[in-house]
Amino acid sequence: MLKPKKPIQSEVTMTEMVLPNDTNTLNNLMGGRLLHWMDICAAIAAQKHSNRIVVTASVDNVSFAEPIRLGNIVTMHAKVTRAFNSSMEVHLKVWAEDIPAGQRVSTNSAFYTFVAVDQNGRPIEVPVLEPETEEEHELFESAMRRRQLRLVLAGRMKPSEAVELKALFQA
Repeated sequence: MLKPKKPIQSEVTMTEMVLPNDTNTLNNLMGGRLLHWMDICAAIAAQKHSNRIVVTASVDNVSFAEPIRLGNIVTMHAKVTRAFNSSMEVHLKVWAEDIPAGQRVSTNSAFYTFVAVDQNGRPIEVPVLEPETEEEHELFESAMRRRQLRLVLAGRMKPSEAVELKALFQA
């Protein structure tokens, strides 16, 4: 088992400005461009935690709650919530800010899964993560349920094997 890393080492904040080339015909940020930025931000957090090359394994539901407009400043914050054998879950939050209007709004959030790989592209062990704050503990504990749900939905785990998910319904 690899040595634990502190959660602060696996956090990343990334900022982008929405320019005309990033927008659709309504002058809103294109969803694909935002997903691209989110993937980069989350990948950097996973790389910082694992000190390895990482590849995106999955992205949970991404809903577009608010439009992000031309000229807005987009801030993304990514944080590793749990490390498994070779994979890591990263929670990402997105805000859009209209500086002249003095408005900042939460627009998106998602959970990403990354796998650390060696130079040949094979999965490689990552350090465990030790949560420190109450929020980090909550995200850490619930990460196992999200992981099992992802595996069941992908057909890589039988529903009967998803012990953490079963516990939610057997109270």
